[in-house]
Amino acid sequence: MSKSALEQSVNYIREHMSLAPEIGLILGSGLGDFADGLPDRVAISTADIPNYPVSTVEGHKGKLVFAILNEKPILAFQGRTHFYESRNLETVLYPIRVANALGIKTLAVTNAAGGINRTLNAGDLMILTDHINLTLEPWSPQRPASDKAVGGTVYSMNLIRKAEEAASANGISVKKGVYVGLKGPTYETAAEVEMLARIGADAVGMSTVFEASLASSMGMEVLGISCITNLATGIGTSKLSHAEVTEVGNRVKKVFAKLVSATIDRI
Repeated sequence: MSKSALEQSVNYIREHMSLAPEIGLILGSGLGDFADGLPDRVAISTADIPNYPVSTVEGHKGKLVFAILNEKPILAFQGRTHFYESRNLETVLYPIRVANALGIKTLAVTNAAGGINRTLNAGDLMILTDHINLTLEPWSPQRPASDKAVGGTVYSMNLIRKAEEAASANGISVKKGVYVGLKGPTYETAAEVEMLARIGADAVGMSTVFEASLASSMGMEVLGISCITNLATGIGTSKLSHAEVTEVGNRVKKVFAKLVSATIDRI
């Protein structure tokens, strides 16, 4: 997307929302209901925003939700566009560029993931300590030269600590681990899951790595949270489906909301 296209998107958003968000929250599959419960929420349909990518995956409502949570102005991205939907990296990254242009300094990226580490169970919340990008997708040539080099530490140790404190204070059990991102949209085979375990992955999904990396390179402080919605092939015995992802997301949404709200309260 061009600079003028981004400006059109941002200008439209500002025309329809005077709130200047400080914290951004990208809601993954099955986790979008968090935004529906925000107090005094104002939503903008992404379909109405010029040049904004539209998600086609069930459970991604396609809305930007503005609200004040714990006295902090936030913007919740209710849905995302995955690489496998558009096959265009810049489309995946567009919401991050919008967040940056709106002045967001802290970004929480959430996702639904398959558990690889055998200590994980469906319904667990895992704080990301790092990630492995196995999409094998090079950065788009449209990527502005002003962006810093991507790599190194992506997830903020400060935010990881705050999320752990929030969990402890509210009696929420959380895990920590490494997320590996693949292109999708097919689920991994048992042999692929075994390979991912051997290289250090605790959970696997089809998002997050691009968004978190760009946000970090733009100077945002990034927190990652995975909802373990299923056990990966060869770890669990059930046949994987998106319906399972949505069902588990619905089951843990209250705990997820409490963790996110309590973490934001500490930022």
